[in-house]
Amino acid sequence: MKKNIFSETIKISKEQRSKLKKQKSFVLWFTGLSGSGKSTISNALDEYLYNMGLHTYVLDGDNVRLGINNDLSFDENSRNENIRRISEIAKLFVDAGIITIVSAITPLIKNRDEAKEKVSKNEFIEIFVNTPLAICEQRDKKGLYKKAKNGEIKNFTGISSTYEKPLNPDIELKGYDCSIEENVKTIISFLKNKNYLK
Repeated sequence: MKKNIFSETIKISKEQRSKLKKQKSFVLWFTGLSGSGKSTISNALDEYLYNMGLHTYVLDGDNVRLGINNDLSFDENSRNENIRRISEIAKLFVDAGIITIVSAITPLIKNRDEAKEKVSKNEFIEIFVNTPLAICEQRDKKGLYKKAKNGEIKNFTGISSTYEKPLNPDIELKGYDCSIEENVKTIISFLKNKNYLK
């Protein structure tokens, strides 16, 4: 089937689209346990960048699972496919000249490496929200950790499924003893120092 599919050359380049928006496009990929603060920080960052006049979009893991990935379960193959699809969508947003913020547990190193390979060099920034499991459990308003420990939820990251911490993230945030504002400032400082932002 794939042998009858051919890549179509698009005349307007990523660079042209980025130039029109007066920004670089890249992916900020937030990884960490459920309840670590990924979504909270990524949304605050999105708002900060928007107020700077930049074009951004957030791909939140839960939102994507409610939409395009609502046919997937939580077994290993489905979780791999979930990240594959999110990374392909992120690539499209980068091609469109958008600063793309992904907030997804992404528990395995191989999944994060595969996501990174979808975009060009220096277009992928891995952000590890390093919050201890005990604190994530304390924050658990949805009761997911409790359900996982009771066996009601299978393959739950940190309980019955492995989370592999990033070995060398571009940015490591503490989602428990730093304020949201401090974490956003850390990211913005990195982006300015590395010339992602003017």
